[in-house]
Amino acid sequence: MPFDPKTIDLPIVEILEEVKDKLANDSTLIVHAPPGAGKSTLLPLAIYNDAWLKGQKIIMLEPRRLAARSVAMRMAELLGEKVGETVGYRIRFETKVSDKTQIEVVTEGILTRMLHGDNSLEGVGLVIFDEFHERSIHADVALALCRESQQVLRQDLKILVMSATLNTPQLSSLLGAKVVESQGRQYPVEVFHEGDQDQFMIPEMTANTIVKASKKHEGDILVFLPGQGEIKKCEGIIRSKLRGWSIHPLYGQLAYNKQKAAILPDREGRRKVVLATNIAETSLTIEGIKVVVDTGFGRTMKWDPKSGLSRLETVQISKDSADQRAGRAGRLSAGVCYRMWSKVTDGRLQEHRTPEILEVDLASLALDLASWGITDPNSLTWLTPPPRGAWLSAINTLHELEALENGRITEHGKNMHRLPCHPRIAHMMLMAEEDDLVPLAADIAALLEERDPLGKEAGIDVNIRIEALRTHRREQRKGGRLDRIEKVASSYRQLFDVEEDNDHFDPYETGLLLTYAFPERIAHNRPGNNAQFKLANGRIAMAGHKDDLAHESWLAVANLDARDGMGKIFLASPLNPKDLAPRVKEVEVIEWDTEDGGLNASKDLRIGSIVLKSVPLPDPDPSHLVEAISEAIKKEGRTLLDWSEQVEQLQNRVRCLGKWRPADVWPDFSTDNLILTNNEWLTPYLEGVRKPSELKKINLYEVLYHSLDYDNQQQLEKLAPAKMEVPSGSEIKIMYRDNGEAPVLAARIQELFGMAETPTVNDGKQPLLIHLLSPGFKPVQVTSDLKNFWNETYYEVRKDLKGRYPKHHWPDDPWTAEAVRGVKRKGSK
Repeated sequence: MPFDPKTIDLPIVEILEEVKDKLANDSTLIVHAPPGAGKSTLLPLAIYNDAWLKGQKIIMLEPRRLAARSVAMRMAELLGEKVGETVGYRIRFETKVSDKTQIEVVTEGILTRMLHGDNSLEGVGLVIFDEFHERSIHADVALALCRESQQVLRQDLKILVMSATLNTPQLSSLLGAKVVESQGRQYPVEVFHEGDQDQFMIPEMTANTIVKASKKHEGDILVFLPGQGEIKKCEGIIRSKLRGWSIHPLYGQLAYNKQKAAILPDREGRRKVVLATNIAETSLTIEGIKVVVDTGFGRTMKWDPKSGLSRLETVQISKDSADQRAGRAGRLSAGVCYRMWSKVTDGRLQEHRTPEILEVDLASLALDLASWGITDPNSLTWLTPPPRGAWLSAINTLHELEALENGRITEHGKNMHRLPCHPRIAHMMLMAEEDDLVPLAADIAALLEERDPLGKEAGIDVNIRIEALRTHRREQRKGGRLDRIEKVASSYRQLFDVEEDNDHFDPYETGLLLTYAFPERIAHNRPGNNAQFKLANGRIAMAGHKDDLAHESWLAVANLDARDGMGKIFLASPLNPKDLAPRVKEVEVIEWDTEDGGLNASKDLRIGSIVLKSVPLPDPDPSHLVEAISEAIKKEGRTLLDWSEQVEQLQNRVRCLGKWRPADVWPDFSTDNLILTNNEWLTPYLEGVRKPSELKKINLYEVLYHSLDYDNQQQLEKLAPAKMEVPSGSEIKIMYRDNGEAPVLAARIQELFGMAETPTVNDGKQPLLIHLLSPGFKPVQVTSDLKNFWNETYYEVRKDLKGRYPKHHWPDDPWTAEAVRGVKRKGSK
């Protein structure tokens, strides 16, 4: 008998017919359903045989590998089949599908690659984006490309976006899609706030909370910790305190059999503690959970535009993540959640998590779009567009890797894009093929993509890791991180059809391969015995003084941190300087050095920022001088230019009008944007500038004011004047605020006698906030209702002022009293 989803007692069943009807008639649909409603498993099974699909496949994108496997296996189980029959999955380097597969669960960049292989997605009738609220960059890109395909090539292609905590009105408006909502069946979860914790004591404080919760409540406990390190520390503590319990870690790098053990009930019926990263927030059902302990932290990859590097950062989670985590305790019955932060902090949590596209390296995205033929990302429909700075950096990286030329994808770039890895790794693999070094490159790629198998105690030499991996293979050892690393290396060897190599190798060849992936991280030892290196990108980084590579002349750096100032090298290889000969270039260099007094011009032999030889350049091109200053301003603009209070007020006036009058066109006068785009408005004023002091002399107010067109200038003076005349005849400055809140007029009370109404700006639509001052310019009263102040509050204030300023005149009737600038003595007329 065919499987009937309606026989399963899950909340999503109530909306199945509505979803099926709308998908039959609409091209795009949004389903909003809480965790545990059954949307990930029952919806695809309810749809895949519908007539409108015409036998075409369903592709469902899951943001996590564990969830992709688990969801596919659960659907196959419901059908009474093995995974790979009607339901299959594809994840990186692992595929379980067949000719019979009608529902494919895919993850990471798999869907994007499918779109590039066939941009019309022939044979696919529906694309489902599950857990879209996680806002992974892969989901954002795939949705943008599916929309493009739907609008241009496949009007019959359907898109279904599913989420538990997304801002559905915003998404509905952007996609022009209807929303179907499932109320779910969430049991009540009682929340306890444990108060704010010391971030550096998370494992210890969490262990104490787990023990407390284990004594007070029944059922299994799910604990959310930032990462693997905290999980291991916490596990070590509670194993001695919760004897007889089944304790399981759960994170992305864990072997699948151990992940599965964490999800399923304990075979011996023991109570269970699952110590998880945010991998357990969605899609996975962990049976038996009645208690959640939430540290309130997660780990996210953030790209640093200054260094061109990405780093994992521990960050406070958003409100929607906190709600998802707490909800895990109320899936099967009433539960409890211990939040390890205060109620005050709870009220300050960001509403939704930050989309990944705003925080990560965009090189892969840029190569994806270039392969699609898209040079301007703004031509696609984005829920969150890629940031301009990160996009330009990604384009520069791809040009350096020879994937792009004049903004267009090269043949080499197309070959890079066919490989399932970051463009840097892809470039290294292709160059290794030319050098007949693919087995070594495969080992390097696997080691870079996975966690370090030896740890920092082994030093920074990546060759030690390669030797360990080759010994592991040669002696056919099993277990540990090297198993996972070998699986990835084997996948790369299969892609290039080469055999494994377990022989000894030349470390200089490792260094050469790393320069292909990270050309900007070629590093030269600085003078002196200090283990410091200058990188081709201009950064300074250091190895440990006792490290074996500390005294090498040249290094190829594979991994370093993104901290400001002195960086720390984590992985590197020695380099033969002879291999660098093709990278040496003679260049005319014009640079700004604030500490050295301004502009310097020279003719150099260089590898990036590493100077091998330099001679002064006597007659540099003036336009190049201006370009160098402009670039310096992009890096140091907050300190190089005179951002006076007058300039700040001009910025705030423009920004206020932009907020108050959204239909009008006002430029972005934020400091960050002005610095980034200084070449568009400041260039004419940079001619002849050579020193930092000359930059400071530029009247930034005049420059910015005259960068506005005539109409904007007129509107600015009319709608947001810098000053306002008060009854005394004085012109008082109006203080505008950058958030668009009421501007402030601060004036002494005597200057405002007789002013009946609260003054306004913006054509009378924006009242000012009046700060009434004493004769000594001390705040006396703040009001947005001047009439009420004169009628009611003035008389109380007058008593106090008469006592503090007895020589001044404080009239009984402020309506008829003369407003004065200076001191009007008592008894004067």
